[in-house]
Amino acid sequence: MGNGNAIGDFGRRRFLRAGGASTAMMALAAAGLLQPVRVLATEWQRSAFTANTFPAALKAYAAAASTESREIVFSAPDIAENGAQVVVEISSNLPGSQSIAVFAEKNPMPLAATLQFANGALPQVRIPLKLAETTRVRAVVKTADGRIWHAQREIRVTLGGCAG
Repeated sequence: MGNGNAIGDFGRRRFLRAGGASTAMMALAAAGLLQPVRVLATEWQRSAFTANTFPAALKAYAAAASTESREIVFSAPDIAENGAQVVVEISSNLPGSQSIAVFAEKNPMPLAATLQFANGALPQVRIPLKLAETTRVRAVVKTADGRIWHAQREIRVTLGGCAG
């Protein structure tokens, strides 16, 4: 019976600790100090993510006048047999790279992803894209000096991945 009490005490302590943590979380949420960061981060880019044409998405993201750069390394297949999952890798050798955005020109909503990098973080991403058809994929990099750069690659898709 001595072991049963030790297990019971351990379970009770764990229950009380979890209850205290959830109470603290509710208090933070009620005070407005705990907010869903992901939702807040994308609110300012809503028009870029919902644009349904490539030029409109670039304009909404403020990247219509970007400059092409060989310092953005773009690795993607030339031919994708299935557009449902096309993995692309993008890295930036531009000093002060702060973000990378990925656009798929002929997709129903061209802006596929935006990623922010804190100071000192390696600006490199590997993401799966869903491509509707053969399209040009563009990576847009914003640097700390306010300049906007891009690199692009055409990917031929034999079976589209965005069908309803």
